[in-house]
Amino acid sequence: MTEEEDFSAIVRSDLKNSFDDLDNNLRPKNLDSFTGQESIKKNLKTFIEAAKERQEPLDHLLLIGPPGLGKTTLAQITAHELGVDFKVTSAPALDKPKDLAGILSTITERTVFFIDEIHRLKPAIEEMLYIAMEDFELDWIIGQGAAARTVRIPIPPFTLIGATTKAGSVSSPLRSRFGFIPRFEFYTQKELSLIIKRSALILEVQIDDDASLLLAQCCRGTPRVANRVLRRMRDFAQVEGSLKITVHIVKEGLKRLEIDELGLEKYDREILKSIIENFGGGPVGAETLAISIGESIDTLEDYYEPYLIQCGLLQRTPRGRIVTEKAYTHLGLKASQTPKDSAQGTLF
Repeated sequence: MTEEEDFSAIVRSDLKNSFDDLDNNLRPKNLDSFTGQESIKKNLKTFIEAAKERQEPLDHLLLIGPPGLGKTTLAQITAHELGVDFKVTSAPALDKPKDLAGILSTITERTVFFIDEIHRLKPAIEEMLYIAMEDFELDWIIGQGAAARTVRIPIPPFTLIGATTKAGSVSSPLRSRFGFIPRFEFYTQKELSLIIKRSALILEVQIDDDASLLLAQCCRGTPRVANRVLRRMRDFAQVEGSLKITVHIVKEGLKRLEIDELGLEKYDREILKSIIENFGGGPVGAETLAISIGESIDTLEDYYEPYLIQCGLLQRTPRGRIVTEKAYTHLGLKASQTPKDSAQGTLF
């Protein structure tokens, strides 16, 4: 069987085992169909096999990386590979200790419990989680005032998987309780091309190899962006009456979406232009920059900045954000120039 036939077989097997609607089933269901993050996959596969042989819960995992790289998907796959229940929540949804207790008191043995944005846990909930992670017990206060007493309630052994985009915001006591702390990297163009082809099969649309490579080049190294843009290319192809997504459709579609050859969207270029135009190229603080572009600091730091930094267009320094010479070149400017309305990188 050729590599291409083997890849198609894995995708079709993934489709056959799907339990979601076709259009919402772009997430892979097992490690074999999860593309990229090879080092993480290899280690995780070993840990899963060992845990299954011992019939023990997998050690707790902390997944670190920018949004859209597959942290939630990998958590779901881990539960699937272990053959156990999967419960999911996000830190902001856990407002009081009783919210966490309500979830943990209903889990079954070896359940995978996933908490997104785990760096945003409130201190009282985090402290309750410490005991649950280490001793598989819940501390609960009964009574009030002088009559109050603490009892420990046993819970089934479970696996906690936390995901965060801000590793530095995870407290040291919480971080130390995780047994495996992998860091997700941006995907290569080849990996994204494979993801796009897989998603195209699921969406029942054909795409040329050259078109998938071109699309992969402009997706910020992120599968979530790749799938989002692929859906728009499918729309453009459908309206044009084409049965296949071609390079021509991708180029025209990217122009209409205002995505350039580096994968920068209009807002990315506005950030660079704001630093150049309003702050002389930097340095400028994150809070000031966020206000100047009308965006939250979290969105600026979690979504926009990581890719701009990876592309070498932006630098974080102790004094603030600085635009690089490469950014001036990409915008078609000289270092002494201020951007014009037409300065937007090279669009297809």
